[in-house]
Amino acid sequence: MREYAVVLLTAALVTFLATPVVRMVAIRARMMAAPRDRDVHVIPTPRGGGVAMYLGVAAAILVATRLPALQRTFDDSQTFAVLVAGGLICLLGVLDDKWGLDALTKLTGQIAAAGVMVLQGVQLAFLFLPVADIGTISFGPQTGVPLTILVTVLTVNALNFIDGLDGLAAGVSAIAALAFFAYSYNLGIVGYDDVASAPALITAVLAGACLGFLPHNFSPARIFMGDSGSMLVGLMLSAAAVTATGGVDAQTFDSAASLLPLALPLLVPIAILFIPFVDLVMAVVRRSVRGQSPFSPDKMHLHHRLLSIGHSHRRAVLVMYFWAALLSFGAVALSITGGQAELLVAIAVLLVVGVVVVLSPRARRAAREARQAEIVAQRERSRAEHPTARALRAQAAAAADPARAPDPEPAPRAAGAGQVLR
Repeated sequence: MREYAVVLLTAALVTFLATPVVRMVAIRARMMAAPRDRDVHVIPTPRGGGVAMYLGVAAAILVATRLPALQRTFDDSQTFAVLVAGGLICLLGVLDDKWGLDALTKLTGQIAAAGVMVLQGVQLAFLFLPVADIGTISFGPQTGVPLTILVTVLTVNALNFIDGLDGLAAGVSAIAALAFFAYSYNLGIVGYDDVASAPALITAVLAGACLGFLPHNFSPARIFMGDSGSMLVGLMLSAAAVTATGGVDAQTFDSAASLLPLALPLLVPIAILFIPFVDLVMAVVRRSVRGQSPFSPDKMHLHHRLLSIGHSHRRAVLVMYFWAALLSFGAVALSITGGQAELLVAIAVLLVVGVVVVLSPRARRAAREARQAEIVAQRERSRAEHPTARALRAQAAAAADPARAPDPEPAPRAAGAGQVLR
């Protein structure tokens, strides 16, 4: 654990120190994100922060090669495969940040980078399906390679879709990476994998890079990670999911008699990446129904919906952090504890709290509107019951129907006409 802490801090420190340098280079190279209709920033902001994140990742992996325990993670080629493929997809992102590549070119580059990673050893080997007595499916290269590429491309684009608010993608990615690290480390502790494993190292390094970049990217952001960062994060998270859950046969778990622990190797990555994937699926369905390309931009992502409800920029980001942490660490806690009743109750309570927090601006707005309507109604009733208003209504009725007009009151007599003034 100390060695993992060293590589995490190394990635965070290098990324934090390299980001201002990358920012200056991006400004000089005019890699600027101009404000668009769907954006929330109002001034041009440099992008390309993924370069600083990749430098932090590379530095941390270099340090890991010199640490006694983590040297065992390099017995296979998985970590170097992620490093090489990450460099390729980061370069693709830099080109897009600078010149704006079309969707087909980006998709081709993503498939190529994922293919390089798969061919160097990162491949889905097992998948347990706890339904219909299917059990564990063992994938050969003919199926495992395209399936791993598909998972990687989907994850890359899912992370790219949520990169719409300052600090959102970096924070959610850090939470996901830490959750994957906890899951991978626990597999090593209980004996189903080595504690010094490739998925644990990949996620620890990624978490450090995201945390080191976050101070520069949180609202108000001084630099964006751009596609160079979001695609790098997506590729590393997909590699962590494949290596942490796709290489372990779930039916060898001690708690194989329970359905929940058996299903968790499949549910953990889904829960950790739930928010990005939900945003991706909703965007594809929404645009397809409208007859648009799935890659066409709009302003209907989850974070945009939080803003429309009434959350501020920072509050919307923190709400997304809360849901990412609840789903990811909740799933990991279930996998570690085996689904204890107390934990399920706690997760259910937090789910209710999360729903209340999400809808609180709408509830406050509805309460304000109801109160304002009540005040207006009270004012109307007060005006209607005022004597002046009654007299005006009587005059209006008399003018409309003279026969119903009240008898005029006798005029007072003038002083001195048979009266004694006192």
